[in-house]
Amino acid sequence: MKAFRTGWALFPALVLCVCALAPAGDVLNFRGPNRDGAFPGETGLMASWPEGGPPLLWTATGFGVGYSSAVVRGDRIYLTGTLEGQMSHVFELDLDGKELRRLPYGTETTKDQAPGGRGTPTLDGDRLFVLTSLGELACVDIPSWAVAWKVNILERFKGPLTEWDLSENLLVDGDRVICTPGGENAVMAALDKRTGDTVWVTQGLTDMTSYCGPALVTHNGRRIILTLTSKFVICVDADSGTLLWKHPHPTDWDVHPNTPLYHNGCVYYVAGYKSGGGLLELSPDASSFTVRWTDTELDCQHQGVVLAEGAIFGTSHHRSGGRLVCLDWETGKMLWDDKAIRQANLILADGMIYSYEGPKSGEVVLFKPSREGFQPAGKFTVAFGDREHWAHQVIANGRLYLRHGDALGCYDITQK
Repeated sequence: MKAFRTGWALFPALVLCVCALAPAGDVLNFRGPNRDGAFPGETGLMASWPEGGPPLLWTATGFGVGYSSAVVRGDRIYLTGTLEGQMSHVFELDLDGKELRRLPYGTETTKDQAPGGRGTPTLDGDRLFVLTSLGELACVDIPSWAVAWKVNILERFKGPLTEWDLSENLLVDGDRVICTPGGENAVMAALDKRTGDTVWVTQGLTDMTSYCGPALVTHNGRRIILTLTSKFVICVDADSGTLLWKHPHPTDWDVHPNTPLYHNGCVYYVAGYKSGGGLLELSPDASSFTVRWTDTELDCQHQGVVLAEGAIFGTSHHRSGGRLVCLDWETGKMLWDDKAIRQANLILADGMIYSYEGPKSGEVVLFKPSREGFQPAGKFTVAFGDREHWAHQVIANGRLYLRHGDALGCYDITQK
C-alpha cells in the first residue's frame, strides 16, 4: 500500500497545530456515534470551502475492492478491503495514511455488481467486529492482531442469503454484538462479544435481512433496537431480543439499507425504488406505535439521511432521477427540492451538511441545512480511487475521510 502526501501535508508544524486545535471525536462505528450521520463532537470546522475544496492531506491506496467507511480512534484508522479475489482484510493505518498492519479475516462475494466487502468495522475496546458479505462475523483482537473468533451467522441461524449478499454494520451493545441473520430462526441475534456464543435471538418474523445496520436507542428508559428487514421496520427489546412490533414497508427489490432515525419519541424510516418513508410515533413503553405520516417524495436508496433544523435532508432515488429533498420532521411536508445534488450520502457536523454523490459523480458538496432552500458553501470532486462512489463519509478530529474503492483520502476541514 502507498500513501501519497500533498503539499499541505509537507508542513509538519502546521499539521501538528491543526491536530492540536481539532476537537476530540473518535468514530467507532458506521455514520457516527448514534448511527444517524451526525458527528456532534466536531467543532471549529470550515463554514465554507475555497475553490477546489479543502486541503487534501494525503491519499492511501492498496485496499482492494470494497465500500466500507473508515473508523478512527486516537492515532489509528481502520477499514476493510478485498484482495486476492475473495479474501477480505482489515487494515490499520496511522494518521498520515501509512499502513501499519493488515489481517485477512474472511471471504467475500465475487458478484459483478458490488463485489467485495461492504460492512464498516465496529470498534469496541481492544477488539474490532466486522461482517463479510457471505455472513462471516469476525472478532479481531487488536493488540495481538489476530482473529479471536469467527462465526458464520447464516449457517448458525439458517438465514437465507439475500440478492446482493450481506451489507450490515454490526452494533455492539455492552457485552453483546448485534446482527441480523434473517429468517424464521433468528431475524436478529445477539452474540457474546468475548466468545461468539448466542445470547438471544429474535423470532416471530420470517423476513430476510436487508443490508441495514441496527441502531440502539433509549425511549423513556427502555432500550430498543431499530432496523429494517426485507419488508418491515422492526423494533426489538435490546435486553431480551423480544420483537416488540413490525411495520410493513415493501420495496421492489427488498432493499432497506438506511438505518432508522430516532428523535423525540418518533422513528423515521426510508427506502428507495419509489417506496419513500414515514414517521412512527412510539407509545410510552415502545411496545406499539402510531403512524404520524408517510411520504413518497424522498425515496433514499442507500445513502442515509440527516436531521437538522427540524427537517430531514436526503437524496431521492427514482423520483425525478434523483434530487436533494428537505422534509419537515413533524408533518412530512416537502419544504423544497433541488437537482444540484442527486444520489449522495449525507452527514452532518458543526452546523453544516456534507454530500458525497455517487455512483459515478464523486462530487462532494458542503451546504447549510436550511428550511428555506439549497445554500451551497463549496464543492470539489474526488479524483482518486476506482469503481462506484458508494462508501459513506467520515469526520474525525477535524478531518474528512473519503473512501473510493482502492483508495482512502484525508482532507483538513478545520477553520484556520
